[in-house]
Amino acid sequence: MTELGDLIEIDDRTVLVLGQELDVEHGQPDVANALVHRVGDTLVLVDTGVTEAFRAALREAADRVGPWSRALLLTTHGHLDHVGNNDLADELGVPAEHYVPAPDLDQMRDPVSYWLRSFDRIAGFAPMPAPPALTGKLVPLFRPMRPFGATTRTYEELPLEQIRIGSLRFIGWTFADGAVRVLRSQGHCAGHVIVHLADCGVLHLSDEGNGPCGAMADADQLKLQTVLGAAALLFEEGGATLLTDGHTFAVRRGAEAVPYLDGLLEQATALQGAALGLTGESGPTGESGSVRPSTFTHRYLEAFAALGGGGANPSAMFTAMMAANQLRELGLRPESDGPDAPWSRPALHHPTG
Repeated sequence: MTELGDLIEIDDRTVLVLGQELDVEHGQPDVANALVHRVGDTLVLVDTGVTEAFRAALREAADRVGPWSRALLLTTHGHLDHVGNNDLADELGVPAEHYVPAPDLDQMRDPVSYWLRSFDRIAGFAPMPAPPALTGKLVPLFRPMRPFGATTRTYEELPLEQIRIGSLRFIGWTFADGAVRVLRSQGHCAGHVIVHLADCGVLHLSDEGNGPCGAMADADQLKLQTVLGAAALLFEEGGATLLTDGHTFAVRRGAEAVPYLDGLLEQATALQGAALGLTGESGPTGESGSVRPSTFTHRYLEAFAALGGGGANPSAMFTAMMAANQLRELGLRPESDGPDAPWSRPALHHPTG
C-alpha cells in the first residue's frame, strides 16, 4: 500500500512522488504521480499534482535531489490532477521556466466546461449523476488549483525538433542540452506529451499508460496505441530502462516494461474484438444491428474485467467513457439525441444511375 506523497528514489538525482486514486464519494481527488529530477544544476519537475500535501512532498523531493540553481517545470497535459501546484515554480527562489501544451489551455482555464463535455457523452450510459451534478461534485475536489505561474509558456512557442532515440524518431522539444526530451504523443488528450530523461533512462508516459483505450472526449486511440508501441521498442533497444506513469504507483524496471506495454496493446485489440461481438459484428459476415449504449456499457465493463483490464483510477465512470469512445471507434453513431438512444452503423448509400 502507498500513501499520497510517498517517495520512490530511482537514483540520487531522481525521485517519483506518488499520488492517489480518485474517490468522489469520499471527497478525495485523484493526484497524479510527479517526477523530480536534477540534471546538472537544473531541477526538473514533471507535473505537480494537486493538494497542499502533495506540494509539500514535491518540495521534500526537490531538496533530496539537490543542489540546483535553476528550475524547469514540464506539464504533460492539462488535467486537474496534474496541474494544481504549477505555481510552485514561482516559489523555488531560482530562475525558472514552465511549459504547458497549447491544445490544453482551454481546459486548464475552464475545467468545468471540459469535464461537462466528457460526461455529456455518457449521460444515460451508466448509473451515475447527471453531468452537471457529477461535474459539480468532481471539479471542486481539486484544490488549490493553480495551473499557471509567472513563468508559464506553451511548448508550441518553441521551435519543434526532430528527436532521434536509437532507431526511433519523435517530434517535440529538448531541454538541458538534450538531456530532457519532451515528446508529443496526444493520445490521452489533445495536448499530451511524454518525457524522456536521457541520463537516468526514465521514460515517463504520464497518462498515456492509463489503460488500453482512451476515455476522454479528446482522446485519440490511434495516437495512444502508437505511442505505447513506440515506447515498447524504445525499451527493447535500450533507449529507456525505467518506465513511470501518472497513476501506477511503482517504477517498472528493465524487462518488466515491454511485457506491460505489450499487454496494454493486446488488451486494446481484444477489447475491440469483444466490442464487435457486443454489437453483433463478430466477423466479416456479422450483421450490424442497433445497440443501446447502457446495455453495451454494462457488457463492455464485464469484458474489460474479464481481460484483466484496470488502468488508472478504475471506475464505472471512466469505463463508460471508454465504452462511448469504443462505439465511435467502431463507426457507430447515435440514431437520435435521446440519452440512451440506440447506436448503429450508418447505412452506406451508393450512387445510382
